[in-house]
Amino acid sequence: MAGQLQLTFVNFSQGAYIIVEGKQNADRFFIIRSGKVRLSKEVQVVTEEQGDTLGPGDFFGVVSTMSSHSQIETARALTDVTLISVQKAQFSELIQTNAAVAMKIILQFSKRVRYLDEALTRLTLKSNAEAEPSHLFKVAEYYAKRNQYNQAYYAYYQYVRYCPSGENATLARERMMKIAPYAKSVKMDFKPGDTLRTYPKDAMIFSEGEPGDELYIIQKGSVKIAKVVNDNEVLLAVLKAGDIFGEMALLESKPRAAGAVAYEDCQLMAVNRVNFEQMIKTQPQMIARLTTLLAERIWLIYKQLANTLLTDPLGRMYDVLLIQLEKKRVNINGKNSFTFDFGPAELINMVGLPQGDGKLVLRKLLENKKFQVMQDKLYVMETAEIVNQTTYFRKMQQIEKARKEKSVAFGGYF
Repeated sequence: MAGQLQLTFVNFSQGAYIIVEGKQNADRFFIIRSGKVRLSKEVQVVTEEQGDTLGPGDFFGVVSTMSSHSQIETARALTDVTLISVQKAQFSELIQTNAAVAMKIILQFSKRVRYLDEALTRLTLKSNAEAEPSHLFKVAEYYAKRNQYNQAYYAYYQYVRYCPSGENATLARERMMKIAPYAKSVKMDFKPGDTLRTYPKDAMIFSEGEPGDELYIIQKGSVKIAKVVNDNEVLLAVLKAGDIFGEMALLESKPRAAGAVAYEDCQLMAVNRVNFEQMIKTQPQMIARLTTLLAERIWLIYKQLANTLLTDPLGRMYDVLLIQLEKKRVNINGKNSFTFDFGPAELINMVGLPQGDGKLVLRKLLENKKFQVMQDKLYVMETAEIVNQTTYFRKMQQIEKARKEKSVAFGGYF
C-alpha cells in the first residue's frame, strides 16, 4: 500500500472487542494483518458462507462503514491481532493504490449478496431461487398470464435464445407470435459499442435466469428490480438516477438472480467486463459507489432476515416499513409524514405473504388511521407510529418467548 495513502495500524489483545453490533456512525473498517478475529451477531438467522473466523488478509466492518448504517455484527479478537484501519474517506485512495484489495471486497460482497438473497428467498417464500436460463420460460408465462406482454415477450425471446432445444422452445415461439402485436416496449439487442441505452417505461432490461456480462448505471429515470417466485412477483427495489445494478452477473459470471424493468422511461450506461476492469484503475469514485451500494444491500438483507423471526405477520409488516425508512435514512422519531415508493401489493410481497393472507393483514394495518393508500402508494402520517408499532410487536414476541422458555423449564405449568 505504497503512495501517499497513510493507513493506521492498530493492535488489540486477545478477547478485546473491536466493533460492537448496533453501534451507530461507523467511520472505518479493518483489514487483518496478523492474528484471528471472530464475528458474531445477536440474531444469526443463517450461517455465513465464509464462516465466522477471519485471518490475515480478511476484512470486516466494511458493510456498516460504506453504507453509513449501524454495525451489523460484533468483532472480537480471538488472538492478539494487528489490524489496518481504513477510514471511509480513504477508500477511494485505497482503490487507486491497491486495486486488488478493492476487487477482493467487491467480489466477496457480490457473493455475499447472492448467498444471503437466496437464503432470504428460502425463508420468506419457502422456495429456492432458480437462477438458470430454463427459468426464463416460467418468468415469461407469469407475465403473459397477467397481460404484461413487454416482459413476457422479452423472457420468451431470451428463453428461445439460450434454450433453443428446450422442452418448451416450440411453445415459447408460438406464444411470442401471438403476443408480438401487443409487445410495444421491447428492447432486445444493442450494438457492442452502444453503451448509452434508452428504455421506455415497462421495457424489460434483463430477466432473472438470463446470462449477463454487463452492469448498468442509471443516468435518468428509475428501474424496478423484482423476481418471480412461486408464481408471484416479489419487488426487491426501485432504483433511481446514480444507482448501479446488474453487477453480480458481471462479477460472478452467473445468470441474473432477479429481473430489471424500466419503472419509467430511463437512460442507462452499460459497463462490460473490460470497461469495468478499466474503471477500477481510473474511476475510484465509481468503484467506491458500487461498494457502497453492495454494502447497503447486505445491510438491508440482514435486516430482512431478522424480520423473518417475527411470528406475527402484522408485526412483520410494520417492521418491513421501518426497515424501508431506515434504508432511506428518514427521520423516524418525529411527526413527519412519508409516502413510500410502493403500494399495498408490493408490501405484501416484501413481507413474503400469499396475496390472500396478505390482504387480511394489510386490512388490519389500514385500520390504523395514521396509514392511507394514496395514488396506489402507502402513506403514513407520522413515521414515529411505525417505530412504536414495531417496538410493541418485538416486545410482545420477547415476552412470549420468555413465557415459553419458562414453561418448558417448569414442566409446562405456565
